[in-house]
Amino acid sequence: MSKRLLSRFLGSVIEKGVLEARFADGSTARFGQPAEGYPELAVIFRDGKVPRDILLDPRIGAAEAYMDQRLDLEGGGIMELVQLLRSNSAWERGGKLRPPSLGRRIRNRATFAIGSINDRIGARKNVAHHYDIGNDLYRLMLDPEHMQYSCAYWPEGVETLADAQHAKLTHIAAKLALADGQRVLDIGCGWGGMAIFLARHFDVEVHGITLSEEQLALARSRAREAGVDDRVIFELVDYRDLAKRGERFDRIVSVGMFEHVGRPQFETFFRACANLLADDGVMLVHTIGRFGGPGTTDAFTSKYIFPGGYIPALSETLAASETSRLIHSDIETLRLHYARTLREWYARCEANRAAIVELYDERFYRMWTFYLAGATAAFEWGGMGNYQIQYVRDRRALPITRDYMAAAEKRLLGGD
Repeated sequence: MSKRLLSRFLGSVIEKGVLEARFADGSTARFGQPAEGYPELAVIFRDGKVPRDILLDPRIGAAEAYMDQRLDLEGGGIMELVQLLRSNSAWERGGKLRPPSLGRRIRNRATFAIGSINDRIGARKNVAHHYDIGNDLYRLMLDPEHMQYSCAYWPEGVETLADAQHAKLTHIAAKLALADGQRVLDIGCGWGGMAIFLARHFDVEVHGITLSEEQLALARSRAREAGVDDRVIFELVDYRDLAKRGERFDRIVSVGMFEHVGRPQFETFFRACANLLADDGVMLVHTIGRFGGPGTTDAFTSKYIFPGGYIPALSETLAASETSRLIHSDIETLRLHYARTLREWYARCEANRAAIVELYDERFYRMWTFYLAGATAAFEWGGMGNYQIQYVRDRRALPITRDYMAAAEKRLLGGD
Protein backbone atom coordinates (compact mmCIF):
# COMPACT_ATOMS: atom_id res chain seq x y z
CA MET A 1 0.00 0.00 0.00
CA SER A 2 2.72 2.52 1.00
CA LYS A 3 4.73 1.72 -2.16
CA ARG A 4 1.66 2.34 -4.31
CA LEU A 5 0.80 5.59 -2.55
CA LEU A 6 4.36 6.89 -2.79
CA SER A 7 4.47 6.01 -6.48
CA ARG A 8 1.21 7.85 -7.03
CA PHE A 9 2.63 10.91 -5.26
CA LEU A 10 5.89 10.90 -7.23
CA GLY A 11 3.98 10.46 -10.47
CA SER A 12 1.84 13.50 -9.69
CA VAL A 13 4.87 15.69 -8.86
CA ILE A 14 7.60 14.82 -11.33
CA GLU A 15 6.94 15.98 -14.89
CA LYS A 16 10.35 17.33 -15.96
CA GLY A 17 13.45 15.30 -15.29
CA VAL A 18 13.53 11.60 -14.49
CA LEU A 19 13.41 9.64 -11.25
CA GLU A 20 13.65 5.88 -11.23
CA ALA A 21 12.49 4.29 -7.98
CA ARG A 22 13.90 0.89 -7.07
CA PHE A 23 11.97 -0.78 -4.27
CA ALA A 24 13.18 -3.38 -1.79
CA ASP A 25 10.99 -6.09 -3.34
CA GLY A 26 12.85 -5.75 -6.65
CA SER A 27 10.19 -3.75 -8.49
CA THR A 28 10.92 -0.44 -10.20
CA ALA A 29 8.95 2.59 -11.34
CA ARG A 30 9.94 5.51 -13.54
CA PHE A 31 8.58 9.04 -13.27
CA GLY A 32 8.88 12.12 -15.48
CA GLN A 33 10.43 12.84 -18.86
CA PRO A 34 13.93 14.04 -19.80
CA ALA A 35 14.13 17.84 -19.88
CA GLU A 36 17.05 20.20 -20.27
CA GLY A 37 18.30 21.46 -16.91
CA TYR A 38 16.45 18.85 -14.88
CA PRO A 39 18.26 15.93 -13.16
CA GLU A 40 17.93 12.25 -14.02
CA LEU A 41 18.74 9.80 -11.25
CA ALA A 42 17.63 6.71 -9.37
CA VAL A 43 16.50 6.38 -5.76
CA ILE A 44 16.99 3.03 -4.04
CA PHE A 45 14.82 1.98 -1.11
CA ARG A 46 16.86 -0.56 0.89
CA ASP A 47 13.91 -1.87 2.92
CA GLY A 48 10.16 -1.99 2.57
CA LYS A 49 9.49 0.46 5.41
CA VAL A 50 11.11 3.46 3.76
CA PRO A 51 8.08 4.39 1.59
CA ARG A 52 5.84 4.21 4.67
CA ASP A 53 8.20 6.41 6.70
CA ILE A 54 8.29 9.01 3.93
CA LEU A 55 4.51 9.06 3.64
CA LEU A 56 4.05 9.46 7.40
CA ASP A 57 6.41 12.45 7.54
CA PRO A 58 7.96 13.31 4.15
CA ARG A 59 10.76 15.57 5.36
CA ILE A 60 11.81 13.60 8.47
CA GLY A 61 11.12 10.23 6.87
CA ALA A 62 13.24 10.91 3.79
CA ALA A 63 16.00 12.59 5.78
CA GLU A 64 16.38 9.83 8.36
CA ALA A 65 16.19 7.09 5.74
CA TYR A 66 18.99 8.83 3.82
CA MET A 67 21.01 9.44 7.00
CA ASP A 68 20.69 5.76 7.99
CA GLN A 69 21.62 4.56 4.48
CA ARG A 70 18.19 2.97 4.02
CA LEU A 71 17.73 5.30 1.05
CA ASP A 72 20.52 5.60 -1.52
CA LEU A 73 21.00 7.30 -4.86
CA GLU A 74 22.58 6.56 -8.23
CA GLY A 75 23.29 8.97 -11.06
CA GLY A 76 23.27 11.95 -8.70
CA GLY A 77 23.40 12.97 -5.07
CA ILE A 78 20.96 14.31 -2.52
CA MET A 79 21.29 17.77 -4.10
CA GLU A 80 19.98 16.45 -7.42
CA LEU A 81 17.12 14.52 -5.80
CA VAL A 82 15.87 17.51 -3.82
CA GLN A 83 16.30 19.78 -6.84
CA LEU A 84 14.24 17.42 -9.00
CA LEU A 85 11.37 17.35 -6.52
CA ARG A 86 11.34 21.08 -5.72
CA SER A 87 11.89 22.33 -9.27
CA ASN A 88 8.73 20.51 -10.37
CA SER A 89 6.73 22.43 -7.79
CA ALA A 90 8.22 25.93 -7.87
CA TRP A 91 6.86 28.58 -5.52
CA GLU A 92 6.44 31.05 -8.39
CA ARG A 93 4.69 28.54 -10.63
CA GLY A 94 2.18 31.10 -11.85
CA GLY A 95 -1.35 30.24 -12.90
CA LYS A 96 -4.61 31.30 -11.35
CA LEU A 97 -4.61 31.80 -7.58
CA ARG A 98 -7.39 30.39 -5.42
CA PRO A 99 -8.09 31.06 -1.76
CA PRO A 100 -6.98 28.27 0.62
CA SER A 101 -9.65 25.88 1.85
CA LEU A 102 -11.18 26.34 5.30
CA GLY A 103 -9.42 23.21 6.54
CA ARG A 104 -6.06 24.46 5.35
CA ARG A 105 -6.60 27.87 6.94
CA ILE A 106 -7.43 26.21 10.26
CA ARG A 107 -4.34 23.97 10.08
CA ASN A 108 -2.11 26.91 9.19
CA ARG A 109 -3.39 29.00 12.07
CA ALA A 110 -3.07 26.14 14.54
CA THR A 111 0.49 25.40 13.49
CA PHE A 112 1.37 29.09 13.46
CA ALA A 113 0.14 29.44 17.04
CA ILE A 114 2.61 26.85 18.30
CA GLY A 115 5.55 29.26 18.19
CA SER A 116 8.84 28.45 19.90
CA ILE A 117 9.65 30.65 22.89
CA ASN A 118 13.33 31.55 22.72
CA ASP A 119 14.14 32.66 26.27
CA ARG A 120 17.74 33.26 27.34
CA ILE A 121 18.41 29.68 28.43
CA GLY A 122 16.72 28.19 25.38
CA ALA A 123 18.47 30.61 23.01
CA ARG A 124 21.93 29.67 24.25
CA LYS A 125 21.13 25.96 24.12
CA ASN A 126 19.75 26.25 20.59
CA VAL A 127 22.77 28.20 19.35
CA ALA A 128 25.13 25.65 20.91
CA HIS A 129 23.29 22.84 19.11
CA HIS A 130 24.32 24.27 15.74
CA TYR A 131 27.45 26.32 16.29
CA ASP A 132 29.28 24.47 19.06
CA ILE A 133 29.68 21.27 17.04
CA GLY A 134 33.25 22.41 16.40
CA ASN A 135 34.92 25.03 14.25
CA ASP A 136 36.70 22.48 12.05
CA LEU A 137 33.55 21.71 10.04
CA TYR A 138 32.96 25.37 9.29
CA ARG A 139 36.59 25.89 8.31
CA LEU A 140 36.14 23.16 5.70
CA MET A 141 32.89 24.65 4.37
CA LEU A 142 33.19 28.44 4.54
CA ASP A 143 35.42 31.02 2.89
CA PRO A 144 38.74 31.05 4.78
CA GLU A 145 39.29 34.82 5.06
CA HIS A 146 35.99 36.00 6.54
CA MET A 147 34.33 32.70 7.61
CA GLN A 148 30.90 34.02 6.71
CA TYR A 149 28.08 31.60 7.48
CA SER A 150 25.41 33.66 5.76
CA CYS A 151 24.26 34.60 2.27
CA ALA A 152 27.05 35.99 0.10
CA TYR A 153 26.54 38.76 -2.45
CA TRP A 154 27.15 37.98 -6.12
CA PRO A 155 27.38 41.14 -8.24
CA GLU A 156 28.27 40.83 -11.90
CA GLY A 157 31.82 39.57 -12.38
CA VAL A 158 32.16 37.91 -8.96
CA GLU A 159 32.83 34.20 -9.40
CA THR A 160 34.41 32.88 -6.17
CA LEU A 161 32.88 32.39 -2.73
CA ALA A 162 35.68 34.42 -1.13
CA ASP A 163 35.02 37.40 -3.42
CA ALA A 164 31.26 37.11 -2.95
CA GLN A 165 31.57 37.19 0.84
CA HIS A 166 33.91 40.16 0.61
CA ALA A 167 31.34 41.85 -1.61
CA LYS A 168 28.62 41.11 0.98
CA LEU A 169 30.61 42.73 3.79
CA THR A 170 31.32 45.72 1.57
CA HIS A 171 27.66 46.02 0.58
CA ILE A 172 26.56 46.05 4.21
CA ALA A 173 29.28 48.44 5.35
CA ALA A 174 28.18 50.91 2.68
CA LYS A 175 24.63 50.82 4.01
CA LEU A 176 25.84 51.52 7.56
CA ALA A 177 27.25 54.92 6.47
CA LEU A 178 30.09 54.68 8.96
CA ALA A 179 32.10 57.64 10.26
CA ASP A 180 35.36 57.78 12.19
CA GLY A 181 35.13 57.32 15.93
CA GLN A 182 31.80 55.53 15.95
CA ARG A 183 30.89 52.55 18.12
CA VAL A 184 29.41 49.56 16.27
CA LEU A 185 27.49 46.65 17.74
CA ASP A 186 27.54 43.33 15.85
CA ILE A 187 24.69 41.14 17.14
CA GLY A 188 25.40 37.50 16.37
CA CYS A 189 29.01 38.14 15.37
CA GLY A 190 29.83 34.57 14.36
CA TRP A 191 33.56 34.01 13.96
CA GLY A 192 34.22 37.73 13.84
CA GLY A 193 34.34 38.29 10.09
CA MET A 194 32.12 41.36 9.99
CA ALA A 195 33.67 42.99 13.06
CA ILE A 196 37.22 42.44 11.78
CA PHE A 197 36.29 43.76 8.32
CA LEU A 198 34.81 46.96 9.76
CA ALA A 199 37.78 47.55 12.07
CA ARG A 200 40.20 47.06 9.18
CA HIS A 201 38.47 49.50 6.84
CA PHE A 202 37.12 52.15 9.22
CA ASP A 203 38.31 53.99 12.30
CA VAL A 204 35.59 52.49 14.49
CA GLU A 205 35.29 50.36 17.62
CA VAL A 206 33.27 47.16 17.23
CA HIS A 207 31.57 45.15 19.97
CA GLY A 208 30.60 41.69 18.77
CA ILE A 209 28.27 39.45 20.77
CA THR A 210 27.46 35.75 20.41
CA LEU A 211 25.96 32.89 22.40
CA SER A 212 28.41 30.31 21.03
CA GLU A 213 31.55 29.61 23.06
CA GLU A 214 33.22 28.00 20.05
CA GLN A 215 32.60 31.09 17.95
CA LEU A 216 33.75 33.41 20.73
CA ALA A 217 37.13 31.72 21.13
CA LEU A 218 37.88 31.67 17.42
CA ALA A 219 36.63 35.23 16.86
CA ARG A 220 39.03 36.54 19.51
CA SER A 221 41.91 34.58 18.00
CA ARG A 222 41.13 35.84 14.50
CA ALA A 223 40.97 39.46 15.72
CA ARG A 224 44.43 39.10 17.29
CA GLU A 225 45.83 37.59 14.10
CA ALA A 226 44.31 40.46 12.08
CA GLY A 227 45.87 43.03 14.41
CA VAL A 228 42.56 44.70 15.30
CA ASP A 229 41.98 43.29 18.80
CA ASP A 230 42.62 46.77 20.25
CA ARG A 231 39.43 48.01 18.54
CA VAL A 232 37.31 44.85 18.52
CA ILE A 233 35.73 43.27 21.58
CA PHE A 234 33.86 39.96 21.53
CA GLU A 235 31.57 38.92 24.34
CA LEU A 236 29.38 35.96 25.23
CA VAL A 237 26.14 37.76 26.08
CA ASP A 238 22.47 37.79 25.09
CA TYR A 239 21.30 40.92 23.27
CA ARG A 240 18.55 41.33 25.87
CA ASP A 241 21.05 41.45 28.71
CA LEU A 242 23.29 43.86 26.82
CA ALA A 243 20.34 46.22 26.36
CA LYS A 244 19.77 46.29 30.11
CA ARG A 245 23.21 47.83 30.67
CA GLY A 246 22.09 51.07 29.08
CA GLU A 247 24.88 51.18 26.47
CA ARG A 248 24.32 52.98 23.18
CA PHE A 249 25.88 52.40 19.78
CA ASP A 250 26.12 54.61 16.71
CA ARG A 251 25.64 51.63 14.40
CA ILE A 252 24.17 48.17 14.83
CA VAL A 253 24.61 45.33 12.37
CA SER A 254 23.11 41.85 12.58
CA VAL A 255 23.81 39.26 9.88
CA GLY A 256 22.17 35.83 9.91
CA MET A 257 21.06 36.10 13.53
CA PHE A 258 17.42 37.20 13.34
CA GLU A 259 16.43 33.73 12.10
CA HIS A 260 17.38 32.41 15.57
CA VAL A 261 15.36 34.94 17.56
CA GLY A 262 12.07 33.02 17.46
CA ARG A 263 8.73 34.55 16.48
CA PRO A 264 7.52 35.33 20.03
CA GLN A 265 10.66 37.39 20.64
CA PHE A 266 10.55 39.57 17.52
CA GLU A 267 9.22 42.66 19.26
CA THR A 268 11.61 42.09 22.18
CA PHE A 269 14.53 41.98 19.74
CA PHE A 270 13.64 45.25 18.05
CA ARG A 271 12.84 47.01 21.32
CA ALA A 272 16.27 46.00 22.62
CA CYS A 273 17.89 47.21 19.40
CA ALA A 274 16.05 50.54 19.56
CA ASN A 275 17.29 51.06 23.10
CA LEU A 276 20.85 50.13 22.11
CA LEU A 277 20.84 52.41 19.07
CA ALA A 278 21.81 56.08 19.35
CA ASP A 279 19.07 58.57 18.48
CA ASP A 280 20.81 59.37 15.20
CA GLY A 281 22.03 55.81 14.68
CA VAL A 282 21.68 53.35 11.81
CA MET A 283 20.99 49.62 11.96
CA LEU A 284 21.24 46.98 9.25
CA VAL A 285 19.56 43.57 9.60
CA HIS A 286 20.49 40.88 7.08
CA THR A 287 18.15 37.91 7.40
CA ILE A 288 16.58 34.99 5.59
CA GLY A 289 12.92 35.65 4.93
CA ARG A 290 9.82 34.19 3.32
CA PHE A 291 8.46 35.60 0.07
CA GLY A 292 4.90 34.82 1.11
CA GLY A 293 3.12 35.19 4.44
CA PRO A 294 4.03 33.69 7.82
CA GLY A 295 4.73 29.96 7.89
CA THR A 296 6.25 27.22 10.02
CA THR A 297 9.66 25.60 10.39
CA ASP A 298 9.81 22.11 8.93
CA ALA A 299 10.32 19.17 11.28
CA PHE A 300 13.76 18.16 9.98
CA THR A 301 15.21 21.64 10.45
CA SER A 302 13.71 21.97 13.93
CA LYS A 303 15.00 18.57 15.04
CA TYR A 304 18.44 18.41 13.50
CA ILE A 305 19.61 21.86 12.39
CA PHE A 306 18.11 24.97 14.00
CA PRO A 307 15.97 24.15 17.06
CA GLY A 308 14.07 27.23 18.13
CA GLY A 309 14.65 28.99 14.82
CA TYR A 310 12.02 30.54 12.58
CA ILE A 311 12.26 32.16 9.15
CA PRO A 312 10.09 35.28 9.20
CA ALA A 313 7.97 36.75 6.47
CA LEU A 314 8.92 40.33 5.63
CA SER A 315 5.54 41.44 6.93
CA GLU A 316 6.29 39.94 10.36
CA THR A 317 9.70 41.57 10.55
CA LEU A 318 8.43 45.01 9.64
CA ALA A 319 5.41 44.77 11.91
CA ALA A 320 7.61 43.83 14.87
CA SER A 321 10.09 46.65 14.24
CA GLU A 322 7.33 49.22 13.86
CA THR A 323 6.29 48.71 17.48
CA SER A 324 9.63 50.25 18.53
CA ARG A 325 9.33 53.24 16.20
CA LEU A 326 12.16 52.03 14.03
CA ILE A 327 11.90 53.45 10.51
CA HIS A 328 12.75 50.96 7.77
CA SER A 329 14.71 53.38 5.63
CA ASP A 330 15.83 50.91 2.98
CA ILE A 331 14.88 47.34 2.03
CA GLU A 332 16.67 45.12 -0.48
CA THR A 333 15.55 41.65 -1.53
CA LEU A 334 18.31 39.19 -2.45
CA ARG A 335 16.59 36.50 -4.52
CA LEU A 336 19.12 33.96 -5.78
CA HIS A 337 22.24 34.97 -3.90
CA TYR A 338 21.84 32.42 -1.11
CA ALA A 339 21.15 29.56 -3.52
CA ARG A 340 24.50 30.18 -5.18
CA THR A 341 26.19 30.46 -1.77
CA LEU A 342 24.69 27.18 -0.58
CA ARG A 343 25.81 25.38 -3.71
CA GLU A 344 29.36 26.53 -2.95
CA TRP A 345 29.11 25.21 0.61
CA TYR A 346 27.68 21.91 -0.61
CA ALA A 347 30.50 21.52 -3.14
CA ARG A 348 33.08 22.17 -0.42
CA CYS A 349 31.46 19.56 1.81
CA GLU A 350 31.51 17.05 -1.04
CA ALA A 351 35.19 17.79 -1.67
CA ASN A 352 35.93 17.33 2.05
CA ARG A 353 33.70 14.32 2.62
CA ALA A 354 36.46 12.11 4.04
CA ALA A 355 37.55 14.79 6.50
CA ILE A 356 33.98 15.45 7.68
CA VAL A 357 33.29 11.73 8.13
CA GLU A 358 36.50 11.42 10.12
CA LEU A 359 35.50 14.37 12.33
CA TYR A 360 32.00 13.01 12.91
CA ASP A 361 30.67 10.00 10.99
CA GLU A 362 28.83 9.05 7.80
CA ARG A 363 25.42 9.72 9.34
CA PHE A 364 26.39 13.28 10.25
CA TYR A 365 27.77 13.89 6.75
CA ARG A 366 24.51 12.72 5.21
CA MET A 367 22.46 14.81 7.63
CA TRP A 368 24.53 17.92 6.89
CA THR A 369 24.42 17.56 3.10
CA PHE A 370 20.67 16.83 3.24
CA TYR A 371 20.30 20.13 5.09
CA LEU A 372 22.37 22.04 2.52
CA ALA A 373 20.55 20.42 -0.41
CA GLY A 374 17.13 21.21 1.05
CA ALA A 375 18.13 24.79 1.79
CA THR A 376 19.47 25.27 -1.74
CA ALA A 377 16.21 24.05 -3.24
CA ALA A 378 14.22 26.36 -0.97
CA PHE A 379 16.13 29.37 -2.29
CA GLU A 380 16.12 28.24 -5.92
CA TRP A 381 12.54 26.97 -6.19
CA GLY A 382 10.83 27.49 -2.84
CA GLY A 383 9.59 30.56 -1.03
CA MET A 384 12.85 31.64 0.62
CA GLY A 385 15.02 34.68 -0.01
CA ASN A 386 17.12 37.17 1.89
CA TYR A 387 16.36 40.68 3.05
CA GLN A 388 18.65 43.51 4.03
CA ILE A 389 16.64 46.01 6.05
CA GLN A 390 18.14 49.32 7.07
CA TYR A 391 16.63 51.08 10.08
CA VAL A 392 16.94 54.54 11.60
CA ARG A 393 15.32 56.15 14.63
CA ASP A 394 15.51 59.62 13.09
CA ARG A 395 14.38 60.17 9.49
CA ARG A 396 17.15 62.77 9.08
CA ALA A 397 19.95 60.42 10.11
CA LEU A 398 20.90 59.58 6.51
CA PRO A 399 20.93 61.30 3.10
CA ILE A 400 17.53 61.17 1.46
CA THR A 401 18.77 59.31 -1.64
CA ARG A 402 20.70 56.03 -1.93
CA ASP A 403 23.67 57.57 -3.77
CA TYR A 404 25.87 57.47 -0.67
CA MET A 405 25.65 53.66 -0.61
CA ALA A 406 27.00 53.24 -4.14
CA ALA A 407 29.75 55.79 -3.49
CA ALA A 408 30.90 54.06 -0.30
CA GLU A 409 30.79 50.63 -1.95
CA LYS A 410 32.90 51.89 -4.83
CA ARG A 411 35.51 53.32 -2.43
CA LEU A 412 35.73 50.07 -0.45
CA LEU A 413 36.19 48.03 -3.62
CA GLY A 414 38.97 50.35 -4.78
CA GLY A 415 37.02 51.85 -7.60
CA ASP A 416 38.14 55.45 -7.11
